[in-house]
Amino acid sequence: MFMKQKPLVRRRISFYGQVQAVGFRYQAMRAAEMYGASGWVRNEFDGSVTMEIQGTESQIDSAVAYICNGMFIQVDRMEAKSLPVLFDEHGFRVKYR
Repeated sequence: MFMKQKPLVRRRISFYGQVQAVGFRYQAMRAAEMYGASGWVRNEFDGSVTMEIQGTESQIDSAVAYICNGMFIQVDRMEAKSLPVLFDEHGFRVKYR
């Protein structure tokens, strides 16, 4: 029996709150690897963290929930935007400016 594969989506998510200097980026990388998502994460100058994450809706939702439940992390607000899928992207990394 053939199972239909769920479509990939890509999101740019900005996280606001206590999200820098608390291990957020490494929690994001771990979550993406655990749930099989790809993309990147970086700190922003305004104290927020931006992440582009790609996978199925379920993979992204699970990764974001894992990140938000991290010790010392307190997400007060998130803003998400849909982006085109990058089919040649593999892995997840921490971006430095």
